[in-house]
Amino acid sequence: MPGDVVQAIVKVANNFPETKMVAFTASSSKDTAIAALEAGVLGYVLKGSSLDELSEAIRQVQVGETYLSPSVSATVIAGLRQKARSRLVPRVRFSKREEDVLRLLLQGCTNREIAEALTLQEKTVKHYMSVLIQKLNVRNRVEVVLAAQQLHNSGELLGGASQLN
Repeated sequence: MPGDVVQAIVKVANNFPETKMVAFTASSSKDTAIAALEAGVLGYVLKGSSLDELSEAIRQVQVGETYLSPSVSATVIAGLRQKARSRLVPRVRFSKREEDVLRLLLQGCTNREIAEALTLQEKTVKHYMSVLIQKLNVRNRVEVVLAAQQLHNSGELLGGASQLN
């Protein structure tokens, strides 16, 4: 379909809210599928699917259920979960020292390198990591980095975001 398909879906969904749509597409991209679902489709079926699968999608959508081709469903669900988690990252204020630790963490520094750069004990850096894990409501160092990147990229990092470049 030529043009902006997602925008066309949004238009139909806004102008005809009773219309139930199924996207029948060659795109197995999770981002495309998520965009289509967020725009208003209830079904997302890949071309090449069996007639039975397409029929099942149409039946489910007719009764208001959501249908995803099995080959994209796991990646779409994972993508939606990631999006939901990113929305849950709280607005957080960091101390100057926490910002320093985050800045170095985003540069890929280890705890030892952070300790050396800030003239701290490695044990103190580990304490800051624990504080950051709590403040960002994440489970580990990798998630601290991901949350900090999201906050920085969205401009939501409070208390000196410009220092994290």
